Amino acid sequence: MENITNAQNPDPSLINILLVLNPKTNKIEAVKTVDNKGDLKTVPNTEKYQNQFLKIDKQGDLFSNFFSNFLSQLKNPTLFNFFKSPLKESENIGKQIQHHLKNPSTEGEEFLNTYKILTSNTNTMSTTPLSKKEYQYSADQIDWNMMSKFGLTQEKLEKANALDPMLKGFKTNGLVPVTINLGTALTRMDARLSLNTNDAGDVVINIHGIRKEPNLNFKFLGHEFSLEDKKNLMENGNMGRVVDLINPKTDEIIPSLISRDRLTNELVAYKVENIKIPNEIKGIKLNEEQKQMLMEGKALYLEGMISTKGEPFNAHVQFNADKKYVEFLFDKNQNQQQNQTNQNNEIPRTFRGKELSDEQYNQFKQGQTIYIDGLIDKKNQPYQGYITLNLENGKIDFSFQNPVKLIEQVKPTDTHTTQTAVNSEGKTNEATKSLKESLKKGQQSPKDKKQQEQQNKPQTRVRRPRI
Repeated sequence: MENITNAQNPDPSLINILLVLNPKTNKIEAVKTVDNKGDLKTVPNTEKYQNQFLKIDKQGDLFSNFFSNFLSQLKNPTLFNFFKSPLKESENIGKQIQHHLKNPSTEGEEFLNTYKILTSNTNTMSTTPLSKKEYQYSADQIDWNMMSKFGLTQEKLEKANALDPMLKGFKTNGLVPVTINLGTALTRMDARLSLNTNDAGDVVINIHGIRKEPNLNFKFLGHEFSLEDKKNLMENGNMGRVVDLINPKTDEIIPSLISRDRLTNELVAYKVENIKIPNEIKGIKLNEEQKQMLMEGKALYLEGMISTKGEPFNAHVQFNADKKYVEFLFDKNQNQQQNQTNQNNEIPRTFRGKELSDEQYNQFKQGQTIYIDGLIDKKNQPYQGYITLNLENGKIDFSFQNPVKLIEQVKPTDTHTTQTAVNSEGKTNEATKSLKESLKKGQQSPKDKKQQEQQNKPQTRVRRPRI
């Protein structure tokens, strides 16, 4: 099998690679090839091995056709979980995938959905279908001259892992820095981005800026929010019921669900007729009653689901109008229980997707502070710092500065030194040496007229008799 499918010297920005969760090592690795026996061959997902990666043209149809052919050669395709990633960002994305697989969360599930791909035709949750409709837009349709006025380029969006979800018709997973040049004023803001088609058929950009809070006291497309609606939107982001909304252009009444964008506080509506409910969620087959509950926007509690790591878990699921799919609702209590379970079982060897070396891990277990780098933040930017294991509660404390050195650098102030010297060590200073009372906290001079008189009173020297 050829590593590069469509060109002898392809543009790296047009190349994807396959990442796979190796069930034997439980680690994200890069796919190398499939041997004659149908066994999958992988290599570590690092820059050192990039020349061995299986590389695929990222265009939708070509990728779909190639991947279908690839699966047909694999002996047991359903044993593996595949992800696709741009070649340039494969190492960083692989680390984030590994982190989210080990630490499941709503945001993590959304991140995984961006890169996970199907291994069968089964309609399952949290997958990206490989079809001609995978991408609603192409990068060539975007007016990059207009985008440059917002400080955005194709390369910048690709590095931030923001372009791919936009081309699929979704918002960016995270916030993207945007610069708006109005000629006489320059405005900088963080926003989520998406693409849309205007009345003229042109692809335009939508900028979803951050709001302090959603405006729930006014009607939204004709709907007036009840107290329960407001509570649901603020607590879990989904209103939880179908309502009739009015199209402001046509006055058409459209049954829809409403959700709150948890990053920007924007209210988003989604037509009920466009909702697609999966037949199966993490190994649990849904009956018609359960599907109807999700179609109506209600939360459904499922037990015995199987995570990507093969571990059972329970959670509520609900359709999210902003994300356009059924999401997991992990509450804070559940996350705390999961963290407590991790603490009771073993001390974690990874921190925010970064695996510790043997030496670091041994020091870390003993409660020592260790330096860690190569961490990736929500904007896909690298950062570093210091971590310390709290041996009493099992929690990990993170600091951008070395806490040990910070403690060493802390010195007592002059007022504290004076107070200690006088009250604890029996010493004094020139301004208060004649006072009979102990100094108050921070006192370096007589506090009142009486003490001032004591200080000013001449001292009588006691002469020793001569012998």
